[in-house]
Amino acid sequence: MPDPNGPKTFLITGASSGIGAATARAAVAAGFRVALAARSADKLAALADELGSGNAVAIACDVTDFVAQQAMAAAAVEAFGRIDVVLANAGLGSTAGGIENGDPDNWREMILTNIYGCALTAKVCLPEVRKRKGHILLLGSRAGRRTIKGSIYGATKWAVTGLGNNLIEELEGTGVRCTLIEPGMVDTPFFETAKPDALKAEDVANAIMYAVSQPDHVDVSEILVKPISR
Repeated sequence: MPDPNGPKTFLITGASSGIGAATARAAVAAGFRVALAARSADKLAALADELGSGNAVAIACDVTDFVAQQAMAAAAVEAFGRIDVVLANAGLGSTAGGIENGDPDNWREMILTNIYGCALTAKVCLPEVRKRKGHILLLGSRAGRRTIKGSIYGATKWAVTGLGNNLIEELEGTGVRCTLIEPGMVDTPFFETAKPDALKAEDVANAIMYAVSQPDHVDVSEILVKPISR
């Protein structure tokens, strides 16, 4: 049986690459055990092996599936006995820009992943996080603070901004902290071509760990981080 009084557990969705994987590495370096969730089982297994079997568990999960997310939270507790910090990071981008030329199937998948999946992650993990007076972090975007012509992706991130602010209000007085992380452009596999002037995934992971590392009486509600060139 896992020790519920052992090291803190950090659950990350979209953990197989990019910001999720960088945050997993930073969390383990900070002394957390990590529950890694994503659809890509092979990439998750490789990352879990890199981080060490005692530090990480890989959990295949489609965040648009409520039952799968319930199983994800249960698997994290089964592996490590607790969930203290959660990063709802799973997300998808547009395959084509604008309303007129956009792909409705892609829109549906983005909306379900970026909004519904994010809300489900918070829902299924909150009972365990409440026990620990822990921390929920939602991965929004600078795109959720500005207008981008015809961007359905941007609209999903506006929804995450609203979700984050509303969750902050819901958790007021519970001892659970909630942070909305809003990066500008990040050079990750999210894009098909390299973005050399963008943030690195590690830059966003550093912002996440800053919020998580604050003393218990400090609640960092929102972090906007962007490349200095943009």
